[in-house]
Amino acid sequence: MTGASAVVHGALAALPVGVPVDPDRETAHRWLLEELSRPEYSTAPSLLERLLQWLGDLFDGLTLGEGRFPLAFVVVVVVVLVAVIAWWVAGPVRLTRRRRRSVVVLGDDERTAAELRASAGAAAARGDWSAAVLDRFRALVRSLEERVVLDERPGRTAQEAAHDAAVRLPGVAAELHGAAGLFDDVCYGTLPARPDDDRRLRDLDERVRDLRPEPRTADAPPSEVGAP
Repeated sequence: MTGASAVVHGALAALPVGVPVDPDRETAHRWLLEELSRPEYSTAPSLLERLLQWLGDLFDGLTLGEGRFPLAFVVVVVVVLVAVIAWWVAGPVRLTRRRRRSVVVLGDDERTAAELRASAGAAAARGDWSAAVLDRFRALVRSLEERVVLDERPGRTAQEAAHDAAVRLPGVAAELHGAAGLFDDVCYGTLPARPDDDRRLRDLDERVRDLRPEPRTADAPPSEVGAP
């Protein structure tokens, strides 16, 4: 049975009882057209085919040397461009912006280093590791201010504190910057604090208290300030 005969046979089978099954040529032709117009016989191009056709039409006029760009080459170029743009927007640009952000360490907090350490210990005892980590780092910075390793500067951020402290305490520079990054992450809520984080900051605070800071090489002795 040919394809057209099968279609006509299907159309005849769908007719109600009582309809003549031996139509003339004109009726059979009409039934064939009606049957072929049904959705299941549709051969419309798929979404992918339409996309490829659109890309082909878009780059149809482009030439390379004496030949045309193959469609596959055009698709690869478009995909690579989209990937590069997405990587540039979501990758290093976003990471750079994040690194530039830093939270003010103390703000209006006037607690002493001892009080901040006690607050951190209480937070750790109740399992609030985020509060413990934040107060551990604040205690570290406040301790450096009390020892005049750092000058008291309102609005100093965690990264600024780490940078300034690392100049006077180069032996723990990496640990200070790591602690500042942890402070920022926990304060922004991007990283949940863990018991190990609290322990690491507590150990760093104790280690820093035993270190002798480097002299302020950029500062002149008091007796020489203003001297000609």
